[in-house]
Amino acid sequence: MVSNKLVSIVLPAFNESENIVRVCSEIDNVFKKLPYSHEIILVADGCTDNTMETIQELIPNNEHVFFIEFSRNFGHQLALKAGLDHAKGDCVVSMDCDLQHPPQLLPELLRKWEEGFEIVYTVRLEDKRLPLAKRISSNLFYKTLNSLSDVELESGSADFRLLDKKVVSVIRNFNENEPFLRGLFKWIGFTQTSVEYTPNSRYFGESKYSVKKMIKFALQGVTSFSIKPLYAATYIGFALSVLSILYIPYVLYAFFMGEEVSGWASIIITIVFFGGLQLIILGIIGIYIGKMFMQVKNRPNYIIRSTNIKE
Repeated sequence: MVSNKLVSIVLPAFNESENIVRVCSEIDNVFKKLPYSHEIILVADGCTDNTMETIQELIPNNEHVFFIEFSRNFGHQLALKAGLDHAKGDCVVSMDCDLQHPPQLLPELLRKWEEGFEIVYTVRLEDKRLPLAKRISSNLFYKTLNSLSDVELESGSADFRLLDKKVVSVIRNFNENEPFLRGLFKWIGFTQTSVEYTPNSRYFGESKYSVKKMIKFALQGVTSFSIKPLYAATYIGFALSVLSILYIPYVLYAFFMGEEVSGWASIIITIVFFGGLQLIILGIIGIYIGKMFMQVKNRPNYIIRSTNIKE
């Protein structure tokens, strides 16, 4: 039985010219066995290689392929948001271009959706092929995020998920300057379930997420969903103030007894410690103020240079 339901597949692409033809082909092959029509939306996020040329060559031979080209690189999360904003499907699946998110999992996601779940997210099983440092940093990322934010994300959560159209319509109303979509989808509620998967090897190229980008991503997630770091800074400041008060009796004793106060080394260390701590606290406050500063400008989250999607 052929369904009249449309499934939208959103693929953010940043310099993925070697992967696009392969991932679109595998998605098409999966849908040949499924009773759904589908569309593939490729979001070219300020690519500097020949990604757009590859997409343009692909379109005449594949009626399912559509594209959105950004005027510059706006980042993975906003590329996902743009795809959701322009998807027409009864449900939308977001996944990466590099085939680490296996298209063969699509039937399972759709089966869960047909059972009534409005968000079907995936959880990546630990890949023993990855370097130990990479696995440790990934687990540390989720533990840090969960301890400092007000949303709970399973270790291995990815941007590979299915969303019902009612969820997509809600997300379209969000206009955050730095959206952290993994957290947003947890925060908005709806009926959710998870599907575990083992990631494939990347078909071509290398991961675009460096350690610097992962740290920035973690800070973005924490500051988007919690003010716990501000409370933590307050508690630390209060605790250190109490400790400094406890030091007063010693200073008075040394003054009246004429004892020499300890040397300059300990004083310098103390100054450096408290100076560094103050800079950290100011940095935390600065991040929140900076996010507000950028948000109140009310600039568009992304700018589209070209697209073949008709409104």
